[in-house]
Amino acid sequence: MQSMEEMMKAAQEAAQKIQQQMSDAQAKLEEIEVEGVAGGGMVTVKCTAKGRVIGVTIDESLMKPEEKQMVEDLVAAAFNDARQKADAASAAEMERIQGGMGLPPGFKMPGM
Repeated sequence: MQSMEEMMKAAQEAAQKIQQQMSDAQAKLEEIEVEGVAGGGMVTVKCTAKGRVIGVTIDESLMKPEEKQMVEDLVAAAFNDARQKADAASAAEMERIQGGMGLPPGFKMPGM
């Protein structure tokens, strides 16, 4: 039987391991890129799985003053599409990390 000291040490090591895995996962989310598309590809927004926008591309045919409102709507739609994909990529990565920790499916760790 383990002593209380050994159990505390094991718990501390497990907590440190989880903290390192979470840190690694957060770094990986910054590397995963997704692309949101709107208007049949006329507007694209590229961002990381953490939600940082990397770039916006707008088809030249939309660069007319009378198209301003439509362009604004398409940029918003493309960003929302990218955000949804980023959230899905983030959730998949967190689920993968949690699975490696031996946690039950659907378990929600604080801060995740």
